[in-house]
Formats: sequence, C-alpha cells, structure tokens
Amino acid sequence: MKVQQLTVGMMGVCCYIASCEKTKKAAIIDPGGDEDKILEACSRENLDVVAIIATHGHPDHVCGNGPVKKATGADIYMHAADAEFFGRDDIKDYFSMLGLAQSPPTDVELHDGDTIAIGDETLTVLHTPGHTPGGICLYNKPDCFTGDTLFAGGVGRTDFPGGSTGELSHSIKSKLLTLPPETIVWPGHGYGGSQSTIGEEARSNPYF
Repeated sequence: MKVQQLTVGMMGVCCYIASCEKTKKAAIIDPGGDEDKILEACSRENLDVVAIIATHGHPDHVCGNGPVKKATGADIYMHAADAEFFGRDDIKDYFSMLGLAQSPPTDVELHDGDTIAIGDETLTVLHTPGHTPGGICLYNKPDCFTGDTLFAGGVGRTDFPGGSTGELSHSIKSKLLTLPPETIVWPGHGYGGSQSTIGEEARSNPYF
C-alpha cells in the first residue's frame, strides 16, 4: 500500500491517501480541510477514490467529507458508534463552536474487525474508543493509521464529550501495543512527529 500524508485544515490534521499501487484504487482517510489539495494529490497519481474513511467524527477530521464525496462519489465510512454519537443534535451543537462543517450521513457503518477493500489492499478496522466512542485505527501491515488515538509521543485527549481516559488506555494497550513493533504509526496530528512505530511508542511514550 502506498501512503501519502498531507497536513490539512486550520487544525493541522494529518490526512492520508492510502492506495493500491496495482489497481490505483484509493481511500482518503480524515480529509480535514484543503479538499482541493487532497484531490489534486489524487489526480497527480491518477487515483480512483473509492472510500472516505473517518478515524473518528470530530469536525476537524471530517469537515472535508462532503466536498470530497461530491467530487469523487466515494462512500463515507465511520464506526457505527460515532455515526450515532455525532448525529445527535446536542453533540452537533457542542462541536459547532469549532466553526467547521459536519460530515454528511455515513454510508457504511463500521465495526471492530471489519475490512475495507482498496483494490488489492485491505484495511482492517480496529475499534479503539476513548478519544471518541467510535474511534478507530486502520491496519494494513506494516502501516497503522491511528487517528487521534495515538500520536508520536502522545495520545488523544479525553476531555471532550464521549471521551474516556480508561477506555483510551485499554484500547491502546489491547489493540495497538499488541501489533508488531515495526508497525508504522501514522497519527492524526503531527504534534510529536509525522510518524513513529509501535515499538518506539511502547518504549518512550510518556503516557504509558
């Protein structure tokens, strides 16, 4: 799988274009703004975008879902728990303070262990609640897209509605630190660096 990392939007989201080099099918993970930049990167590689995947429902990660869906026709994928949670009126009102667009309705609701075919490549869904109820990571050996569950040298915050420190810790320890140590961590923000490995985080992340 070929991985392109783009920093987008006013909140510096790490958006990823994950593509099958053989078929040129691609998924856009967390289009958090700068949609023209994302689409141009896909066009340069002659990619066919078949999926828009949200690692979680926070507006900084999904504000580009609508424009990207309109441009590509691709389905929007989100974990069922976040599709429900971020569809609530009270949650929409709370996150409207960010001034960012909400995602259109989810086309495909995900669950732990689901797989998403991207050409000849497959992304496996790891449900990692804690940052949000339906936060997910996406694994295709040796790559893992960790959203705001795990950063290089940090972890996602848990003080927003739907967050849980205990759940986040359990998710990381049971779903991520059990992956091979050479697994590449592609985080949702580059706060501590644009990438890391599971082994490096297990050794040096101060939150563990």
